[in-house]
Amino acid sequence: MNLEFKPGGEGLRTRTFQIIFESDTPAAKGFDIALIVTILASVLVVMLDSVEAYAARWGELFFWLEWGFTIAFTLELAIRLYCLERPAQYLKSFYGVVDVIAILPTWLVLIIPGAQSLVVVRLLRVLRIFRILRMMQFVGEGRLLVDALRRSTHQIFLFLFTVFMLVTIFAALVYLIEPDEAGFTSIPTAVYWAIVTLTTVGYGDIVPVTPIGQAISVMVMLIGYSIIAVPTGVFSAEVIRSIRQERYSDQACPGCGHDRHEKRAKYCLRCGTWLDEETPEPHLSEEEQEAWWQAREDEDEDDDKDERNQETPPG
Repeated sequence: MNLEFKPGGEGLRTRTFQIIFESDTPAAKGFDIALIVTILASVLVVMLDSVEAYAARWGELFFWLEWGFTIAFTLELAIRLYCLERPAQYLKSFYGVVDVIAILPTWLVLIIPGAQSLVVVRLLRVLRIFRILRMMQFVGEGRLLVDALRRSTHQIFLFLFTVFMLVTIFAALVYLIEPDEAGFTSIPTAVYWAIVTLTTVGYGDIVPVTPIGQAISVMVMLIGYSIIAVPTGVFSAEVIRSIRQERYSDQACPGCGHDRHEKRAKYCLRCGTWLDEETPEPHLSEEEQEAWWQAREDEDEDDDKDERNQETPPG
């Protein structure tokens, strides 16, 4: 079952929930594959419709295909809400918002005047591209990336703040040194040059002409090369940490104390000690297994007695 969402009832709603929100049955896998293909096809139609030559030739076909995709996604969202115990909770989630964005632009076109609102219509057409975000729910490792990004937010923010300070300082210096004829007519323009230089893009539309300005450019480029890998390293370290947390357990071996075992491991990698504390080792004899269970019951009884003694105030 899904850990976040639950079916709204027995029978048809439960079966529908298992098909839409789970992927461990042939029907559920078939639904996921069909939905992925539909999402990709809808995004492809939007992209082709933005090409004037294709739109002039197959514009009507693109129009009806878009409405077909919109109706299909609308029905899918309605079915999702129907089979859930708390539909509003899904609508407030990330995927619920993406589902709404995937169908809303096309329906809004019906109530927006056409000729005088071409810019708005174009914006709504571009918003349909966000249907590609729905692909994230089919990528199991996507959660690891999101968790890693969340944990590295503080470090990345500090990095960006440092870059912003450097860019502002160098931009102010170059604006002070360079003449207006070189293109540095304002500090915001100099900030644009500093960002382009620091990221080693180098468009060449604004170039320092004085020796001091060129020396500052060299310093900015060298600093860019030296710090460009900082956010990548921070994020990569968090991704590795997430993978380790997902794969490995912190449970220490009772025999040797080693604590880096895979979560599915039953025996210690170093000494071969049985790791599962909830069940006896399968290679034990019946008498040994019965003795293990008896010892386990005695431990549970002792724990219960200790808890009761702690809860009972001293007389």
